[in-house]
Amino acid sequence: MTSHRWAQAVPLLAVFGSVVALGIGTSFAKQLFPQVGSLGTTALRVGFSALLLLLIWRPWRWPLSRADAKCLVRYGVALGCMNLMFYQSLRTIPFGVAVAIEFSGPLAVAFFSSRRAIDYVWIALAIVGLGLLLPLGHDVASLDPEGVVFALGAAVCWASYIVFGKRVGHLHAGHSVALGLTMAAITVVPFGIWHAGSALLDPGILLFGLGVAAVSSAIPISLEMVALKRLSHSAFGVMASMEPAVAALLGLLVLGEQLSGLQWLAIGFIMAAAAGSSVTAQPDTHHGPADEIVQ
Repeated sequence: MTSHRWAQAVPLLAVFGSVVALGIGTSFAKQLFPQVGSLGTTALRVGFSALLLLLIWRPWRWPLSRADAKCLVRYGVALGCMNLMFYQSLRTIPFGVAVAIEFSGPLAVAFFSSRRAIDYVWIALAIVGLGLLLPLGHDVASLDPEGVVFALGAAVCWASYIVFGKRVGHLHAGHSVALGLTMAAITVVPFGIWHAGSALLDPGILLFGLGVAAVSSAIPISLEMVALKRLSHSAFGVMASMEPAVAALLGLLVLGEQLSGLQWLAIGFIMAAAAGSSVTAQPDTHHGPADEIVQ
């Protein structure tokens, strides 16, 4: 009985570990901003992540058609822009808030993929949550508008990434993710070089960037693949919906980012929308095993 319970707990713990690893990696990545800026940080995180996954998965072992290659280019560019905009948003708004706003991207994909009545409940929850977070009306001073725009841009890119990712869903996950991240690196690394220049070559910064990439890519993806072999898509989605709360907690503990009670409530609404959408989603609205590499 004990071994059976442990077997049931392992995939849940794997998803939780993936979410925590992502949050830790992003929290530490933000500490590179004073040295290389958000663009340089993105270049290090995505560039080293691509190298690690190329070494792990060796995607050149699998054949690739021209049509799939074109889809992977779009998929990778969307992934690169998503990371670029997300890290730009972290310059001026808290980590947990940025993740919550960014979650509107996959939620929009799920909502537009279905027309059932229950989906409007999740739409309402997401709208309430975003309405509490966005700097509208008398709350315009609570969040930096530029940071919010970048977070919303990251949400649009995340939605595009999911749409393009479905077109290569027939490929092995390691194949598509490794090549997608390589294209993402080709997209974002030039921005980092342009902004940070030779600072990116500092040995200490390179080592720190490698650590961030390992914690926020190789570890989460490995854990997610363990989980997805044993969990339903809905269960995985519910567990993954913890990400905004985990990000907010790590932002508080690691970065000292204080959130108001209203912001915590807004994050709760968005988490409820994400969890509910996962439970009631139709099979083809699931994002896939690579969606958590966003930060």
